[in-house]
Amino acid sequence: MVNLLDRPSTRRTPSSSSGVKPSRPVARLTLPTLLALTAIVTVLPFVAMVLVAFAPPSGQTFPDAFYPSRWTVENFTRVLSSSDIPRWTVNSLLYSLVSVVFVLLFAAMAGYAFAKKRFPGRELMFWAFLATLMVPFQATLIPSYILISRLDWVDSYWGLIVPTLANSQAVFLLRQFISQLPDELFEAAEIDGAPEWKIFTLIVMPLIRPALATLGIFVFLWHWNDFLWPLVIGQSANMQTLTVGLATLQTQSVPINQIMAGATITVIPSLLVFGLLQRYLTDSITMSGLKS
Repeated sequence: MVNLLDRPSTRRTPSSSSGVKPSRPVARLTLPTLLALTAIVTVLPFVAMVLVAFAPPSGQTFPDAFYPSRWTVENFTRVLSSSDIPRWTVNSLLYSLVSVVFVLLFAAMAGYAFAKKRFPGRELMFWAFLATLMVPFQATLIPSYILISRLDWVDSYWGLIVPTLANSQAVFLLRQFISQLPDELFEAAEIDGAPEWKIFTLIVMPLIRPALATLGIFVFLWHWNDFLWPLVIGQSANMQTLTVGLATLQTQSVPINQIMAGATITVIPSLLVFGLLQRYLTDSITMSGLKS
């Protein structure tokens, strides 16, 4: 009788299988190369903008700006000396910062209610509110303008800021983040007799700080770079934001070097906000993968 254990194994190892294995070093090399090319394509317009901004005011443009005869800040001084630039900057800061504060506050309150509270019609209300994401802003532009004009808010901060405070995307993101918080925290607070405002301010808000910081970055960038709504509402030069004001410079025969200098100035606040809140952004990404 033949012992089955003495029979030679017929199992084929991966090294003895026929066919050509894919080269893993090539795959590892391809991904970083693609990422590097994508980064270069993304950063190149910003580099060209900065180089043209620092080029002499003689009209030197890209790609000649890569080889400037000299560097100068004269374009920045001329842009900043304009009487309208400081006013546009203040309008953009007010539009962005005030919107960030109230969008985060309203979205956190709504997200907490949708995530942890039980009331009739909660799911229907949430999905109806979320369905507004599928409606493009251009479709509601005319009705929003008619409503603002009826309220006599055209060419005012009220008309500029108030219509942008109800952000369904922010509500959805904070609702998903708050729903991951353990229910035992809220049950313990209710047993101790804590009122709703205290639960919201002392429990919910500190725990969702990374999500608020991350969302605050995006809300700030959305409003700082917004163009269409400030263009419609700000009908006078005193109510124009920085993006709209710089666009109007092209109709005034302003040299391209000064326009690029103004555009470079508009990028600085975005970089500062991202640099200050970058730590919270990484914390939010880390916490999003944790279970309660």
